[in-house]
Amino acid sequence: MVWVKICGTTNLEDAQAAVDAGADALGFIFAKSPRRVEPEIARDIVRSLPAHIEKVGVFVNETVERIQGIVKEVKLTGVQLHGYQTLEVPIRIKEQYGSSGELQVTLAFPIPPSGETGDRLFQFGNADRVLFDTAVNGKAGGSGQAWNWEVGKAFLELVSDHAKVVVAGGLTPANVADAIRTLRPWGVDVSSGVERAPGKKDHDKVRAFVRAAKNVEL
Repeated sequence: MVWVKICGTTNLEDAQAAVDAGADALGFIFAKSPRRVEPEIARDIVRSLPAHIEKVGVFVNETVERIQGIVKEVKLTGVQLHGYQTLEVPIRIKEQYGSSGELQVTLAFPIPPSGETGDRLFQFGNADRVLFDTAVNGKAGGSGQAWNWEVGKAFLELVSDHAKVVVAGGLTPANVADAIRTLRPWGVDVSSGVERAPGKKDHDKVRAFVRAAKNVEL
């Protein structure tokens, strides 16, 4: 069964709705974004969540020291790293936490809407997971646009031999099942596709998304 993360969590009500819907993980954005949340607010939300739910901090071109500080303050169980500096950051973070699996490190890789990856040699930087999101106008993520799944499919299959693959970018309750059948990822990640406004979740859409993703038979 596919792993599901609801990202861009900004309040306890939305967090509880995602948990009740059956999500496996919640994402908290600590970078410039309409979905940004302050560490102290995220900490209070995390305190109310069940232990089995993953709590993932999203960072863009952030220093290792600040990431580690927020991980400790909020009690995160994972980090998701975006930006040109992140290729070496996962290695340093994994050195801090060792190989115990205490902190899961996800490295984000932007794919143009066309799905073409060119000849770029992707470096995993010792990440546990690799997230593929749509690259639009220099944004680190959260564009709400999908990339060409059929074109990028072969590249994802190659990556899946080395790390768990998570797919994001333009996913909604209406298309997530098709994305899973086409790409066969380990997990899926959604934010804007289940919102009623930036940073505010539509609980019906959250339930529909999780249900659609979890019901896919591979």
